[in-house]
Amino acid sequence: MVGLTASDVPPTMAVKIFSAGVAACVADVITFPLDTAKVRLQIQGECQTSSTIKYRGVLGTITTLAKTEGPMKLYSGLPAGLQRQISFASLRIGLYDTVQEFFSAGKETTAGLGSKISAGLTTGGVAVFIGQPTEVVKVRLQAQSHLHGLKPRYTGTYNAYRIIATTEGLTGLWKGTTPNLTRNVIINCTEIVTYDLMKEALVKNKLLADDLPCHFVSALIAGFCTTVLSSPVDVVKTRFVNSPPGQYTSVPNCAITMLTKEGPLAFFKGFVPSFLRLGSWNVIMFVCFEQLKRELMKSRQTMDCAT
Repeated sequence: MVGLTASDVPPTMAVKIFSAGVAACVADVITFPLDTAKVRLQIQGECQTSSTIKYRGVLGTITTLAKTEGPMKLYSGLPAGLQRQISFASLRIGLYDTVQEFFSAGKETTAGLGSKISAGLTTGGVAVFIGQPTEVVKVRLQAQSHLHGLKPRYTGTYNAYRIIATTEGLTGLWKGTTPNLTRNVIINCTEIVTYDLMKEALVKNKLLADDLPCHFVSALIAGFCTTVLSSPVDVVKTRFVNSPPGQYTSVPNCAITMLTKEGPLAFFKGFVPSFLRLGSWNVIMFVCFEQLKRELMKSRQTMDCAT
């Protein structure tokens, strides 16, 4: 990415991975209630007899959850969410520049769109396979009371890992890998590549300096583009991952069932909270990521000068 540090000293791969993981965790903590609201809106309607509670809109869903299940329910699944960011975001974002350099090696010009997309595909794919169990547990904990009334399936994060592994096998922890892989390949390519291209264009055309306003605008645009492209796959992924064994025979069956029973608009359920979540998450994450990289490199330079 252009203009990586204030001192023009590029950050190391370790600094990028660490910065991405920390920034993603900060963004997750702040925006997690929006993610929980998104999940509840996405699974609403898949089982008509499971609950009489109806969620309406983002604020309505958050308010209803807080009133009926307590404010802490908005953060149900947060430990798994943070584990996901540490194992997932740190790799897909932190390794992006390094992988992009690999794909553009031997070329005299700067990395082109093809190299950027290839880097996004690669880092996103690798990160999904590593972080999928945390995604399954996070979604189950966020959605469990919707389908199972007052008696939850799991009492906590590690209890969920254990029960899923013992009742569904280890493969149960990787349930929904295909739709999640599709979703995150779309998200990673759109999110990081759009952010990279927007930031590069703003800086090169001298519209904005490579600083906080530039990072804010680039991240917000990237968040909107990502939400539009990933929403249908995200809804299918959530439904399939949260479903009990046997409800859907496959991912395509889940998508077809949604289409025939609820219509095409079902694929965009939870779009507003998805955008609020992705947009705000992108802004917080990328701003923190850029600033943290710079501060770490400044600290490193100070230490090198002192020695």
